[in-house]
Amino acid sequence: MTGVFVTGTDTGVGKTFASCVLVHALRDAGLVPWPMKPIAAGAIDSPQGPANEDTLALARAAGSLAAPLAAMTPILLAEAMAPHIAAEREGRTLSLDPVLAAWRARPGGTFAVVEGVGGFRVPLGPALDTVDLARAFALPVVLVVGLRLGCLNHALLTAESIASAGLPLAGWIANAVDPAMVVPDENVSALAARLPAPLLGRLPHAPGADPRTLTAHLGLAPLFREAP
Repeated sequence: MTGVFVTGTDTGVGKTFASCVLVHALRDAGLVPWPMKPIAAGAIDSPQGPANEDTLALARAAGSLAAPLAAMTPILLAEAMAPHIAAEREGRTLSLDPVLAAWRARPGGTFAVVEGVGGFRVPLGPALDTVDLARAFALPVVLVVGLRLGCLNHALLTAESIASAGLPLAGWIANAVDPAMVVPDENVSALAARLPAPLLGRLPHAPGADPRTLTAHLGLAPLFREAP
């Protein structure tokens, strides 16, 4: 395996935070992570110029191993909204060409952590969405499940969509986004019994935590296990 495509059950489920923990875990395991956020909506000023907050978080996780921001996010949209709407407001038509160019230019010997945008079926244009983005990378998928009311339905439908796209689900991460959620353990057990992939770990509710401090909550072994 040369990498994973990280998607989520919805927006706001901690996909970037989980990706950052994964990047740190890969570094701890002696691998060279190559994080990307190929399409991002919402730009802020940074010392390197306009950038997306998620891209900056991934760059911090990778440290000196990180690529230039433009290589990590070849498509950056100014406004934080659905990408196809942000692109329309800028008079742009989104194409995967710059994404694939950046992907092909990555160095060898790295393990890619490619974070999608929003959920798994977010429109990018009239005939383009994030399913096409995931297919373009052709990487196994890691699903971040935000533990909150409704997550069972969202996770199972997303897993079906991943399978329909012809992509393997390599594993899933349970992220405690709602500390007031009732019976989270029972929800995780229900998903473990129904999702066709291993649970890679559970991330606690930890607002503002440094992702590197939570690597013990993930297990990478299932990602590198030989397929039967």
